[in-house]
Amino acid sequence: MISTSPDKTSIAILRILQEDGRTTINELADRVGLSASAVARRVRLLEEARIISGYAALIDEVELGFGFSVFVSVKLDQQVDSALAKFEAAIRTFPEVVDCWLMTGNRDYLLRISTRGLAEFERFLVGRFTKVPGVASIESSIPLRRVKTGLARIS
Repeated sequence: MISTSPDKTSIAILRILQEDGRTTINELADRVGLSASAVARRVRLLEEARIISGYAALIDEVELGFGFSVFVSVKLDQQVDSALAKFEAAIRTFPEVVDCWLMTGNRDYLLRISTRGLAEFERFLVGRFTKVPGVASIESSIPLRRVKTGLARIS
């Protein structure tokens, strides 16, 4: 079984798969210097250990017309389990909310909203988001540019 600290070969496999999840077992084997059966076994163990939790296509939001992101910090009027659950259920219904994190500190949630532009963000914010029950305050920040991006930390 794979531990929470994979060896160098497993980390190499993870890096390759993170760059291109469609890499074949044979291509992986060539790149890491193992047999295809040994690599297949390692990939299966990484999947069973849930270190690899799935495979997905990376989608370019800008190419789909959603080039405007806004980070929104939310403070709820109550921080009890039922209020958190109601807020989270409401957030799951909004396709504009791409990421949502429960936070520590002076705000309860941090969200990334993706829209076609400022006007669409305003319609979402005023028309729907501010109507979510339990929201006490909202603070929006517009990013200027992405400095670094990553899918997951591997090592």
